[in-house]
Amino acid sequence: MRRSYRDAIVGFSLIGGLVIFSGLTFWLKGLKLSRQTWNITANFTDATGLSEGTPVTFRGIQIGNVQKITFTPKDVQAKLRINSNDLILFKPVTAKIETNSLLGGDAQISITSKGEPIKNLNMLPTGEECIQKLILCEGDSIVGNDLSNISKLTGDLNKFINDAEKKEIIDKMVSSIEQFDSTQENLDELIRLSKLELYKARPIIKELKKSVNHINSILSTIDDPEVLQDIKSSTSSVKSFTAKIDRISDKIDEIVNDDDLRNALKDAAIGVGKLFNDIYK
Repeated sequence: MRRSYRDAIVGFSLIGGLVIFSGLTFWLKGLKLSRQTWNITANFTDATGLSEGTPVTFRGIQIGNVQKITFTPKDVQAKLRINSNDLILFKPVTAKIETNSLLGGDAQISITSKGEPIKNLNMLPTGEECIQKLILCEGDSIVGNDLSNISKLTGDLNKFINDAEKKEIIDKMVSSIEQFDSTQENLDELIRLSKLELYKARPIIKELKKSVNHINSILSTIDDPEVLQDIKSSTSSVKSFTAKIDRISDKIDEIVNDDDLRNALKDAAIGVGKLFNDIYK
């Protein structure tokens, strides 16, 4: 009996040790019995700075890390482990490689959720009822944006310059600038000639100003009530004189057109002529 009791204790101890060892192993690998973690995949064209264990953050808080990195002919796939099964990320969701500064530093993957939150949503990313069109579910793949730093910016700039040289963009830009300079010179010449014409027109403008001032002076004088009265009186006198001349003209026409008067004048002229003839004989 004592031996059987001792064997039972040893057996239970071995089983307990095996359970404790298995539990520790699962815990170290991040596989908890309560199923708190879940996995997604982020696809990058360039995984510079990434490695297994790289932190994964959401709104500045670490929510997981990189479990595995695999390469394909098209991209680099990073398997991400999320440590919280109640984290709801509304789609669209993207991932971006970031560093502590533009100059470099430790890399991390930042998760961004751009979807509109839905109130009273009763589902978890690890549940069978997870709707992939609404939220990020376990096993989903998301688009990843590459790291932006000084080295990458320098490389992109060099690529842009090389492409610009190949496509003769710089030559075209220089040609456009030269045309702009030529247009500017022509415009300056036009402005200079316009100024010369304005200088030439100054005397004419001065004479026009004098004439306008003289006309204004005359008009202001005419507006004087006394002057207007004198003009009216002179006009009335002229009208009266003209009427009298017209009446005299009418009388003269009547006298000239009188036949008896013309015959009498003729007879008188003939008589005077005869008288002078008799005198000088």
